[in-house]
Amino acid sequence: PEDEIFLKRLSKGYFVGKDSGAPLFYREEGNKKFQEKDYTVAAVLYSKTCLKDIIRAQTHGYPERLQPKIMLRKAECLVALGRLQEARQTISDLERNFPASPTLADFPSQSVQRNLHHLKMKVQEKENLPETFPAALAKTLEGVDLGEENKQLSNASSSVGLCMDPLKGRCLVATREILPGEPLVKEGAFVSVLNPGELPPLHHSLDSKWDTRVTNGDLYCHRCLKHTLATVPCDGCSYAKYCSQECLQQAWELYHRIECPLGGLLLTLGVFCHIALRLTLLVGFEDVSKIRKLCDEVSNKDIYLPESNSRVKTLNSGLGEIEKNGKIVETPIPGCDVNGKYESNYQAVFNLLPHTENHSPEHKFLCALCVSALCRQLEAASFQAVATGADSSRLKAAAAPELCPDVTVWGVAMLRHMLQLQCNAQAITTIQHTGSKEGIVTGSRQVRLATGIFPVISLLNHSCSPNTSVSFISTVATIRASQRIGKGQEIVHCYGPHKSRMGVAERQQKLRSQYFFDCTCPACHTEVHEMAARPRWEAFCCNSCRAPMQGDDVLSCGRRSCGRRGCAESVRRDHLASRLQDLQQQVGMAQKLLSDGELEPAIQQLLGCQRDAESFLSAEHTVLGEIEDGLAQACAALGDWQKSATHLQNSLRVVEARHGPSSVEMGHELFKLAQIFFNGFAVPEALSTIRKAEEVLSLHCGPWDDEIQELQKMKSCLLDLTPPVGPSV
Repeated sequence: PEDEIFLKRLSKGYFVGKDSGAPLFYREEGNKKFQEKDYTVAAVLYSKTCLKDIIRAQTHGYPERLQPKIMLRKAECLVALGRLQEARQTISDLERNFPASPTLADFPSQSVQRNLHHLKMKVQEKENLPETFPAALAKTLEGVDLGEENKQLSNASSSVGLCMDPLKGRCLVATREILPGEPLVKEGAFVSVLNPGELPPLHHSLDSKWDTRVTNGDLYCHRCLKHTLATVPCDGCSYAKYCSQECLQQAWELYHRIECPLGGLLLTLGVFCHIALRLTLLVGFEDVSKIRKLCDEVSNKDIYLPESNSRVKTLNSGLGEIEKNGKIVETPIPGCDVNGKYESNYQAVFNLLPHTENHSPEHKFLCALCVSALCRQLEAASFQAVATGADSSRLKAAAAPELCPDVTVWGVAMLRHMLQLQCNAQAITTIQHTGSKEGIVTGSRQVRLATGIFPVISLLNHSCSPNTSVSFISTVATIRASQRIGKGQEIVHCYGPHKSRMGVAERQQKLRSQYFFDCTCPACHTEVHEMAARPRWEAFCCNSCRAPMQGDDVLSCGRRSCGRRGCAESVRRDHLASRLQDLQQQVGMAQKLLSDGELEPAIQQLLGCQRDAESFLSAEHTVLGEIEDGLAQACAALGDWQKSATHLQNSLRVVEARHGPSSVEMGHELFKLAQIFFNGFAVPEALSTIRKAEEVLSLHCGPWDDEIQELQKMKSCLLDLTPPVGPSV
């Protein structure tokens, strides 16, 4: 009881209910942000999509005397969206109805007529403009990704095969030679939950009742993850928001009608618990008996020993091969159906390994506590009636006992899924653009947007040097080959610890603690034998000859034979580490100056940091790359495109040394460099950089990526403005 009371107290820190005083508060706060020219936050606080809200306003009794104003705005929105036929109809309706309505006599007709004439001209202009890059083309490219259907594995290319390895378990291998950039798997999340953000709950007080902080929960649809500044909120809670009325309705029917009153508790318990509930709800509404059957099978320990139980062979009849007593024998592959096909369905999700024996007792206890608290809430809210298909008006109605699953069955299913998620959850990421408010040059960073379950992608084993990359559009993940993969070679993915981001010891520790295995990939095998040499992006260098410093606690120059006196000297590692920490603080201060628009002080600070860094850091050290990138931003803001390009090219060398010439990180940096050359009208350099950026980004993100489309527009503009080469006429 004490634990339950404590959880309830924590949950109250999240204000997820409706409050009649909130609209006025948020409108006033939005006005403040608008005056400060912080338009993104202002739009979130206003929380309105103009066209959709106009339609909702009209159906909720919007005053007739203000109808011309709202109809004009609707027409403007339709013109801006390119929906010209609807715009013409709206203009026609307004022209017809305005003079005939006596209630509109006081409205300034000249103003309406003038605006209508202006809108008609806009419609005519848009009709005469050629379409530059049709959205349909991107959709067409999206639809033909995988080519021939894979008869063994859903959502996968025919070049991918499913195998059973005696040591690794299930794995994916190439059935033919695969070229770089080739799409291998394209799978929608079986279930996904938007990460609420890293902001802590507010405490009870008059000053903090309503939260004006902006998180991903305010910027993305809670169902399809589409980016939107003006969301459609749930009618029952203030937390769930959607990109459209359609998404709101679908979410409500599938799961949100149960989740809606549990918002505070779900935010307290965390995303994994939320996914476990939503997963169970999605399957439960389709077939409650399936969960009962599968949960019954969990209680049979033989489910983990496929060779000993015929029931499991029926459930998982996909076949793999292992060597036993010198003979190759066929074994069931967990998750496959009776025909041996692995589908992206609940059966596949259920067969993802929970690693029950590897989790600590403390972790298992906390998972069980979360599920127990959630089950008690569900039970108290007449969950059984809803689970059998009752609509919201029958929540309190008693359902027939034979149709009501025991809440314990749901709890067992949710607990299994929570244990699965630590090793099988996939972070759904997006690229968020950063840069100056003027938007002259934009950078980008990858952020974790949501967490999802992808049954097919979960089959990929880990490598610290993978041969694939993943990109996301909404809730759909696409796996592409990032290098040539030979026939029979395993297709591998990175679970997070990558050789370009952390050393082998740290990678091994993270993989062992979260995924319960010791990584033996080629990158780890090589680095274990070369642990004395630090990566170039972390290395210290000799102040005299710039050679790398070597050693453990005491470092000395690796080029002792060069004959210079300084090279014979040694220095303690902790001394250099302290200098590095001080330097990083100075760089942080310079970046703050840069973000505040104090360009000249930022440049002077960065130049000082650069001189200090070059005296003891390798030329490819990450901090030197950050300094060069900051200088590039400052010079771009001042319009000195040539200097900006020089600094960014220096930063690019650091990125290439760390991540490789064909990495997605390199693609994003090339995109920035292309913008610099474009703005400086350095045409040959811009076209060359655009081509390189397109090649790299297409490899990882596909041809419909936002940055690639922007590069194509830049290229088209440059080619249009470049005079033809040849004899004059």
